[in-house]
Amino acid sequence: MSLPFSLTEEEQHILGNIAVSAIDDALADKELVPPAADKMPASLLDHLGCFVTLNMHGQLRGCIGLIQSGSPLCENVWRMALMAAFRDERFPPLSAAEWPDADITINVLGPLSTCPDVRQIVIGRHGLVLSYNGHKGVFLPSVPVEFGWNLPQYLGHLGNKAGLPDDAWARPGAKLEWYESFSFDVQR
Repeated sequence: MSLPFSLTEEEQHILGNIAVSAIDDALADKELVPPAADKMPASLLDHLGCFVTLNMHGQLRGCIGLIQSGSPLCENVWRMALMAAFRDERFPPLSAAEWPDADITINVLGPLSTCPDVRQIVIGRHGLVLSYNGHKGVFLPSVPVEFGWNLPQYLGHLGNKAGLPDDAWARPGAKLEWYESFSFDVQR
């Protein structure tokens, strides 16, 4: 399993500008218009999932994403930037005063597939999705690294995030999927 794509510095710059402009426009009460697909490189029109994460002073301030999508990546980044800034239910909407101190990270997700064996999961490389009895938990590949989790902790916390017990991933009927992502920090 490896990422079937990469992003050039120019493509990262374009996606970063899309995320920043979306938040700038919302804070300025401007009309919110998704990026024009006809002005995008073809690679940013691929239907890929993404997560946009906002941090302030090293602390999470918002993170929203799509695992899979039927929309172009450029539109997904625009939409997820707005959602992370203003609709993450864990936080109040981002204020204009906070915005200058916010850091943005974008994760572009590769294809999702069934994890064949949990022993093949590489911490820091594989993001996980657990689905069981109508519950779902998702972690980006960077999450277990940030918290210093080993594999059993990673799987246990994934279950907990889904509102399930630590061992939910191993229960009959549980679906454990994995993916890789291309992550970059937005320069502004």
